[in-house]
Amino acid sequence: MSLFTRLDEKERVSGRIALGLEYRGTAYQGWQRLSHGPSLQACLETALSRIAQSPIEVMCSGRTDSGVHATRQIVHFDTTSARTLKAWVMGTNVNLPRDMSVRWACAMPHDFHARFSSLARRYRYVILNQPMPPALEAEHMTWHRTLLDERRMHQAAQVLVGEHDFSGYRAAGCQSSTPWRHVHFVEVTRVGPMVVIDIQANAFLHHMVRNIAGVLIAIGDGRRDISLARDILKGRDRTVSEATAPAQGLHFVDVYYDPRFNLPTEPLGPAELYFSGEWTGARALPVSNYQRPVYRGEPAGHL
Repeated sequence: MSLFTRLDEKERVSGRIALGLEYRGTAYQGWQRLSHGPSLQACLETALSRIAQSPIEVMCSGRTDSGVHATRQIVHFDTTSARTLKAWVMGTNVNLPRDMSVRWACAMPHDFHARFSSLARRYRYVILNQPMPPALEAEHMTWHRTLLDERRMHQAAQVLVGEHDFSGYRAAGCQSSTPWRHVHFVEVTRVGPMVVIDIQANAFLHHMVRNIAGVLIAIGDGRRDISLARDILKGRDRTVSEATAPAQGLHFVDVYYDPRFNLPTEPLGPAELYFSGEWTGARALPVSNYQRPVYRGEPAGHL
């Protein structure tokens, strides 16, 4: 399925349906439905329910926190309402706010689950590294005004690769019953004034990526020694870590599934990084002793 594949306007589909979603998280208090504030889940469910003319509840591949963005959030829902793929995409978008968009829709087998079928998740943390504050990019990049050494940051981050106890990088309120996660890779690169932290794992703990970003920024600008990333990992003490990096720099960019599900592939975002040419699922997953992202029987944590 290419970016310009025509959506089917004739065949009506129902049952289990998957959607590819992108959104700007600035105006929302995270993905999960809340009684006291706006959520991305509630907006999407309201729009889908209008198309289905019946209540719809969605499950997502990974819950994001307040202010966090996504370029490839995968959701699924079950419905008895038969609609064309064009209606599920175009009709839903008509009923969504402008900071959310459905990119595609697919009919799926009933053993597909957006969250529990996923094999890996990938995030990019984008830092605009320049002396003056941005005007146009303020909502979807983190501004850092002193020079960052991306090579030091990359070197420091390599100790995080592999299966580890990430207690030193989890939020104090993290509800996961285990701190063990498998990080597949962490890459820190510079593209002009942008420094990008690209990280993939089988699953993440609450605030894990933003806590890693906070540590790497402190190493990159010379405030802390390169050994800090290793010391926090080995010490397993969050209280000695750096501040959690701001939410606006974080983008949920990819989710891996078994190829048999045949989900559409897309260029990896955010849009400022489309030029890199990498598409979803382009890298092989590392050999590991786990088969699913539910680590030792527990659903993956959110960011």
